[in-house]
Amino acid sequence: MFKRESASNGTGSARVVGFYDKPTGSCQYLAVCEETKKAALIDVVQDFDVPNARSSFDSAREILDFVRDNGLEIEWILDTHPHADHLMASSWLKEKLGAPNAIGSKVLEIAELWRGIYNTPDAFDPESCFDRLFDKGDTFRIGNLECRVMLSPGHTLGSITYVVGKDAAFVHDTLMHVDVGSSRADFPGGSAHDLYQSIQEILSLPDETRLFVGHDYCTKTRDEPAWEATVAEHKRDNPHVGGGTTEEEFIKLREKRDATLSLPDRMLHALQVNLRGGNLPPAEDDGNSYFKIPANRF
Repeated sequence: MFKRESASNGTGSARVVGFYDKPTGSCQYLAVCEETKKAALIDVVQDFDVPNARSSFDSAREILDFVRDNGLEIEWILDTHPHADHLMASSWLKEKLGAPNAIGSKVLEIAELWRGIYNTPDAFDPESCFDRLFDKGDTFRIGNLECRVMLSPGHTLGSITYVVGKDAAFVHDTLMHVDVGSSRADFPGGSAHDLYQSIQEILSLPDETRLFVGHDYCTKTRDEPAWEATVAEHKRDNPHVGGGTTEEEFIKLREKRDATLSLPDRMLHALQVNLRGGNLPPAEDDGNSYFKIPANRF
């Protein structure tokens, strides 16, 4: 698995290790308090073989091996939103590590939205699947690092950003890498207007803040994944929001781009897993779990 480290900048600054999941283009993170060796896992992927609808945790085990080899203690298992492009490993990690798992509180509204899409009125109980549902402005700690939660809707209606320590923010599917732009906003509950406002709030963080994005798919001129850039770099160089792009310009650009995109190949499987904290649908009387996929809905 490709990984890259971002060093701590001293007291109050996290060391960040990024792990790249090539099949989904996902960036998974380990945020470490160097003083205490306490850490949090953020947006870790559950492997999924789409043609065979087979799930596994080989990639997550690699990350746990790194945690063990570096003598780290996981205090939190964090997700930024119910992902559409990969299955989350949250519940499996909680079982392995005994640490609490968390996501934003608006997952309750997202669950209600997808109950209607799947026509499963009794499905999904996020309050029983996550130990903490964060509200905007909530705070917590990773070792000696102070952390706070920002509500960052647009990609989904309930996406959140984790600001960790004095100079790191995990901004998920808002921004892409600084040479690419922004993330899509056309999923159910998404909004290009909300995404622009969320990005502006993120870009109001101090210029030296390291922003860690949720995905990278490389580019025609860059064949190695990248996921870290500062607020200052995004404000200057990001082609979607840099250089003073107006909200009207951003919405026009974002909606035009989104109109050309297909659904992620895992999306209709992923939501019914991620709204269960990463658990498969309940096994039926034959002992197997089954996905419910809406036909002709999208």
